[in-house]
Amino acid sequence: MKKHLWLAFGFALAMEAAHAQPITRQDTLRGSITPERKWWDVLKYDVWVEPDYSSKTIHGTNIISFKSLTSGSVMQIDLQQPMQIDSAELNGEKVEYTRDGNIYLVHLSSTIPEGQQATLRLVYSGRPKEALNPPWDGGWIWSRDKKNRPWMSVACQGLGASVWYPCKDHQSDEPDNGATLSMTVMDSLVAVGNGRLLDKKTTSKGKVTYTWGVKNPINNYNIIPYIGKYVHWTEVYPGEKGKLDCDYWVLDYELDAARKQFKQVPLMLKCFEHWFGPYPFYEDGYKLVQSPHLGMEHQSAVAYGNKFANGYLGRDLSDSGWGLKWDFIIIHESGHEWFGNNITSKDVADMWIHESFTNYSETIFTNCQYGVRAGDDYSIGSRRNIENDAPIIGPYGVNREGSGDMYPKGGSMIHNIRQLVDNDERFRMILRGMNEKFCHQTVTADDIEKYMSSASGIDLSLIFKQYLSTTMIPNLEFKTDGKVIQYRWTNIVDGFAMKVKLTNGTWLAPTSKWSTAPKGTPLTPNRNFYITTSKAD
Repeated sequence: MKKHLWLAFGFALAMEAAHAQPITRQDTLRGSITPERKWWDVLKYDVWVEPDYSSKTIHGTNIISFKSLTSGSVMQIDLQQPMQIDSAELNGEKVEYTRDGNIYLVHLSSTIPEGQQATLRLVYSGRPKEALNPPWDGGWIWSRDKKNRPWMSVACQGLGASVWYPCKDHQSDEPDNGATLSMTVMDSLVAVGNGRLLDKKTTSKGKVTYTWGVKNPINNYNIIPYIGKYVHWTEVYPGEKGKLDCDYWVLDYELDAARKQFKQVPLMLKCFEHWFGPYPFYEDGYKLVQSPHLGMEHQSAVAYGNKFANGYLGRDLSDSGWGLKWDFIIIHESGHEWFGNNITSKDVADMWIHESFTNYSETIFTNCQYGVRAGDDYSIGSRRNIENDAPIIGPYGVNREGSGDMYPKGGSMIHNIRQLVDNDERFRMILRGMNEKFCHQTVTADDIEKYMSSASGIDLSLIFKQYLSTTMIPNLEFKTDGKVIQYRWTNIVDGFAMKVKLTNGTWLAPTSKWSTAPKGTPLTPNRNFYITTSKAD
């Protein structure tokens, strides 16, 4: 049960199947910065899509505005089978293209010199992969609400946005100037997208086109349509940067339940702005949108499907009791606005940057609402979900995540670091500083590790290595030897020497070699450290 609760949400069930498959050339094309990707940088996406519910097909366009970082004449465009590109135009002139599995190579008629801006217009169509059990498997969602009306969306984290529209499907390159998403739907339905509503117009008999847009950089997999019989209300949150527009979109018959449950949003914003810094997307606003799946961190349009109840589908993932005091999807998925959407990993192998910090945002929220001890209880209780089945960091360059332990174990690592800092105000400023330093940027694991080491004044490199790159839990081993107690770390990477606080408030600085303490010293570590202890023979 515990495995399925945690790993399902982390998409690790799908990733387990992926890990079992050999790495192919297609994996490398998708996960690496190929020469056909390296030379150009995305400035903006303008996506238009029209779904046909009866045939489960879509067609549309994506106008990719880009600039050349160096000269180039061949562009890699990702679009997963069975979707297809129907035509391509560079600055209004048709260009040729060839297919190689899930990518296209667009052959420009001439080399684009360094520093030039251009637009590539792609017309596409097909029957996208259908998500049969979203969000645990990805694709387009063709669902119906309780009144049997069409309800559509997409869940594609990990699988990739190229499952439904052509793009440069790599996390390292977000459109610098944001994106627009236009959706043409039956006029009996409402289409909601990321950011703000820019336009709504009747485009043909019985059809209407909604256009939404974000001004900020955005992950490809966060650009998502929501199409259904939506109603909405709005409120303004007085945030650190002024007035933050908060909009809530739910199915018409869920309005009363949603109004009650979504009262947690201002509490979340107050807590997270205090701990992480200002909400990162004031220009685009904050939205919760009811979705035909459990939830996802779609930037400025967070997907919500937790049945308007506290916990994770009514469960407390920590088994501490605190997880039933608040709505898991509102808190966790909104936490991603800071960690995952504001700060994005360049490679999905480092998805721990998204998930470990966002897992810890649950502890932070519990801390804000119910006190430090409650937050500690929640974090410690969440350890029961750790599998230690594989390293948290996945293989680089092949679009593979690491273990689903990036949630509870990664959060426990951050809780360790908080104890080492031993000053909550300083720790809070580290988290705020991180969101300021890497605001709207893509980063590597090395970027995060170096920042936190510098900001904390503690060399954390081997702590990150221990918890992220191995499945070993540090073990504090001790034995009595005459009038002294000896202790050391075992089950560790070379050089690991994390300090640990004891229940009596004193600190030990173990290494892999035996150290001594006076006999009678209570070698009981503070419960907040994710370690084990054992007595040597």
